[in-house]
Amino acid sequence: MNLLFQTSNMLILIKYLKSIFSYKDYYSIWMIILLFGIVQLSFGQRNSISFDSINSKENFGRFKYIELKGHSGMHIYTGGGLTDEIDSGYSSFDLRFGWQPSNEESWTNPYGFSSYGVGWYSGFVGDPKVFGKPNALFGFINFPLSKYSKRNVMEISPALGLTYNLEPFDAENNPLNDAIGARMAVYFSLHYGGTYRINREMDLIYGIDFTHFSNGRTYQPNYGLNMFGFNLGFRYHYNADQHLVNNDPYTSELLQSRFKRPKSRSRVKNFDKANSFSFHAAIGTVQNDEDAGTSNRYNTFSGVMDYRHKFDEMHGLTTGLDLFYDGSLKGGNTGETSNNYSYGIHVGYDLMFWRMALRVQMGTTLGSENGKNSNFIRPGLQYNINDWLHTQVALKTKNGAVADWVEFGIGITPFKW
Repeated sequence: MNLLFQTSNMLILIKYLKSIFSYKDYYSIWMIILLFGIVQLSFGQRNSISFDSINSKENFGRFKYIELKGHSGMHIYTGGGLTDEIDSGYSSFDLRFGWQPSNEESWTNPYGFSSYGVGWYSGFVGDPKVFGKPNALFGFINFPLSKYSKRNVMEISPALGLTYNLEPFDAENNPLNDAIGARMAVYFSLHYGGTYRINREMDLIYGIDFTHFSNGRTYQPNYGLNMFGFNLGFRYHYNADQHLVNNDPYTSELLQSRFKRPKSRSRVKNFDKANSFSFHAAIGTVQNDEDAGTSNRYNTFSGVMDYRHKFDEMHGLTTGLDLFYDGSLKGGNTGETSNNYSYGIHVGYDLMFWRMALRVQMGTTLGSENGKNSNFIRPGLQYNINDWLHTQVALKTKNGAVADWVEFGIGITPFKW
């Protein structure tokens, strides 16, 4: 019966979305349906629960929330041909579905009982004939920054995903767009702001945010879209186990709708083996400026030897050596293949959570620069498959913060002490 109810809801949603979206927006329909399906599945098939048996238990149930937020602001544009097209700024909204772990043994405990989830973005970033009608699907995590007892809680929320439905550069049909060279791009967003508790279920959300679309020189041109502005929205909290206790809309047998953070969180654990050596190899593909609108491509490679010292399970510092290969250099001015290679050193910081690490490394190349400034930055996201094997996606820059390439790699950590 529950499955039949969920299927019926899905069919109603599809019919409604088809009535408000055009044929070209069907990608957006399926993204919303995907999020709706996640919400439906989150209820799951579970046995009924007696209210008297759990009435005195704090933080009983599965805490989730749905969030709708609007954005507006200005472009931070580094190109040269789109001044008129971006003068009016941008507007957008995103829909988020979040999970709030309630187990005090959860990995989110030392981070202030963070929540996480998935979301869908839709924006008007300028002339649709130039930029398209961008949408994005992303994952996010919310880190609360205020004490548990505050009615107004400050938080920081990074999000990472994939932007689609862009209108890329085309020498004949879209020559003005020097910001985006492909129909898809990386989506990155960073929100800082507050959540003000209005009542039992509802929060007012407000803050500032930065949003970035880029493909990391995978396709040219690639000045990227950088947007900074304000946001305002609402967050609705609910307990996914409420229907197992009493599904009557007028019942007084109510579970907590939101997670109540404990007065104190567990201390960040130290490690017996705080030091490690790892080896990492990553590849990518790029174009040069003159390759815009063509199928010309060049391969890139990074080989990294990294030393990391963990201060605790959350924070770590790194340093190491780098070997780079950039096929787009075409052998430099001499035509020698050896000029495609460069060597470097780096230092960095790791913010570690669950099996992941947000990594930011800054470095410099040694010897010949091959037409590039020697300084580079490498922000990335690492996922630890097990204690000795990891994968990583990162953006290497050149000349400071200019995208050089996006790289995907795998690595091992054979030494720990």
